[in-house]
Amino acid sequence: MSQTVGTQSIQFEQAPYILSSASIVGTKEGEGPLGKLFDVVGSDDKFGEETWEEAESTLQKEAAVLALGKADLKKEDIRYIFGGDLLGQNIATTFGLMELNVPLFGLYGACSTAGESLALGAMAVAAGYGEQVLAVTSSHFASAEKQFRFPLEYANQRPLSATWTVTGSGAFILGTKRSHLRITGITPGKVVDYGVKDSMNMGAAMAPAACDTIYQNLEDFNRQPEDYDKIITGDLGTVGQEILIDLLKEKGFDISMVHMDCGIEIFDSEAQNTNAGGSGCGCSAVTLSAYILPKLEKGTYKRVLFVPTGALLSTVSFNEGQSVPGIAHGVVIEYAG
Repeated sequence: MSQTVGTQSIQFEQAPYILSSASIVGTKEGEGPLGKLFDVVGSDDKFGEETWEEAESTLQKEAAVLALGKADLKKEDIRYIFGGDLLGQNIATTFGLMELNVPLFGLYGACSTAGESLALGAMAVAAGYGEQVLAVTSSHFASAEKQFRFPLEYANQRPLSATWTVTGSGAFILGTKRSHLRITGITPGKVVDYGVKDSMNMGAAMAPAACDTIYQNLEDFNRQPEDYDKIITGDLGTVGQEILIDLLKEKGFDISMVHMDCGIEIFDSEAQNTNAGGSGCGCSAVTLSAYILPKLEKGTYKRVLFVPTGALLSTVSFNEGQSVPGIAHGVVIEYAG
């Protein structure tokens, strides 16, 4: 029986379960509205390491180990890891997960990597390629600023459209053992480019991709926005949220009553001076783990569409005058009772 639906989506005949998740964040995230919900809040954003990059690797390793412990599993019980980050050659993931000695698929979907890793992990479990897999991703404010923008010592002024890269890592164990949470379907995203060239306005760059994926999910599954308790984007912030809602209205769908953005939820923008909100691979991952999944486990939400969003730029492409394409991956998560 074919599990493909519509032109872009998959509906799993044997939907995999989310067995556990873990969230570890930095000090600024711990001071935000969701601070008390995270598993671990670091007291030092270097997490005891010498460099920002090593700190991010430590974030990922500790989140993975914590998720394993919550599921009462050992690293030997994990068939594959699907993981990634924002740094060149995925070095946070490579060095962070090397000690686990588990086969690794290194992923780069920019800030959409949480959705990409969950989607590919769910496909592997549903197809019988592994009884348990690990999906994990991370970002770090300082390592991302160092790579994509300016050294912290430069202390540049940030425009109001800018988002603040979240320091955090989220890890998820997917498997066949029954739990209260299931990934019932996915809508992998396409690269969408509206020609935005402002690297400090990621919301505008990513909103068209989020629109494309959400629209395709609704079409493929023959659903309306109200069929979801929440449609949750990852990193659009206040600027991208407004654009997304307007773009979908043009396509005949009004998601304004059910839309949530992880980048808006994780910070108090005025009190914490984060401008348009949060972003980064860790933003949607830790918000999903700490804030959204508990609501699904309790049955407060019955079905959500989780759509992390990514801006596919590099310092090379930006400096050569290229635009900033976006991508978004949709993951349907349901309460399993």
